[in-house]
Amino acid sequence: MGRRQVLAGGCAAAAIAIAAYSVAVWAAPIVPRFADKSPSAIPVDVELVLAVDVSYSMDPDEQELQREGYAKAFTSKEFMQALREGANGKIAVTYMEWAGQFDQRVIMPWRLIEGPESADSVAAEIAAAPTRRASRTSISGGLRFARGLFDHSGYRGVRRVIDVSGDGANNSGPPVAAMRDELIKSGIVINGLPIMLKRANPGTMDIKDLDIYYEDCVVGGPGAFVIPVRTREKFIEAIRTKMVLEVAGRQQSPRVVPASADKPRISCLIGEQMWQERWGGFDFH
Repeated sequence: MGRRQVLAGGCAAAAIAIAAYSVAVWAAPIVPRFADKSPSAIPVDVELVLAVDVSYSMDPDEQELQREGYAKAFTSKEFMQALREGANGKIAVTYMEWAGQFDQRVIMPWRLIEGPESADSVAAEIAAAPTRRASRTSISGGLRFARGLFDHSGYRGVRRVIDVSGDGANNSGPPVAAMRDELIKSGIVINGLPIMLKRANPGTMDIKDLDIYYEDCVVGGPGAFVIPVRTREKFIEAIRTKMVLEVAGRQQSPRVVPASADKPRISCLIGEQMWQERWGGFDFH
């Protein structure tokens, strides 16, 4: 798997117990399916799933910033320009939240954006939804759930994209890298928005190089990218930039990766390892 590109700056062997657990929970492989082929499916430039982390590591103010960022992105002039430049001039979007392996909820079902009025409506719907927090961090569970949303979306996109945002590594459910690879095989692109506002310390489950983790273990597919968020002041701007790139389908110039980067830079099971070291066999879902 080649390196994914990173905007704005940026697996060791796992414990036997973690590997055994991961194989056990990741049972049936995903059967590749493609865009909704029903005669009534509406052609769009992209079908976009916004997959947002609501685990307890996400502070309430971070959640509010994230909601505000998406609302402002949909109503920005840059977004509207990217929308108009598409072959169909319209996109389909749904907004979901994820936490533990089996904790995913659709907050906003599929909506069509084809102009300022529909964009305003989507922004208002996202902003009005109540926030929540939940236990564990299962990026893989979120990806698997997001994958199923495409099957009967009612839209037929030129591209299908899952946009994952979160502030921690996978520590529950199937191995995230294997899940990513399954989705890529079915033609889905995964982009990432790692939220790095807190300084990692030994008393938390945070990791220092979350951007590298997302690049090596989470994102993938043609033109996939990662935009790290390191300061609150850049949060909304990062979301707007990400949304414009996803709607326009633009690819940035890849950064130069040294030859030594062929070696693993971070373990894709680091979150599971940290959970085992801290909690042992306890599972708080």
